[in-house]
Amino acid sequence: MKVKQSIDINVPPEKLWPLLITKEKLLKWHPRAQEFDFIGDQHSGVGTKFYMVGKTDGRLMRSICEITEWQENKKFTFREIWGMTKKYETEFIIEPTKAGCRLTMIWDTVMPYWIIGQIMLWIMSKQWVKMSKEMLENIKKLAES
Repeated sequence: MKVKQSIDINVPPEKLWPLLITKEKLLKWHPRAQEFDFIGDQHSGVGTKFYMVGKTDGRLMRSICEITEWQENKKFTFREIWGMTKKYETEFIIEPTKAGCRLTMIWDTVMPYWIIGQIMLWIMSKQWVKMSKEMLENIKKLAES
């Protein structure tokens, strides 16, 4: 399942970038994040690993992720390397606009368990679309405040 959402934000990419990559800011804009921390001393760039706990439908979901792409003020991508999915990748893309920038978030998820996983994705898809919109709105509010 792929979810792609975009929002226009009235700040330059340089002001938006720190909101996306800073631990304290992430906990403010991610509606389901309960915990977030870096693993090791590296806190930026390709190879950075982090641990995240999110709450969905009353269940805690734990993940260890790794940043796989990093272009400062433009784009970063991370993938789950341990967790409940077969594939989970999130991409944030920042494109400059006349008024500021456009932030696009893309989630690409594949669940395990063949047909059961597909049913799980179908059930969760509406929630993920709603949550991605909420995340982008939260980021916009933080950036423009």
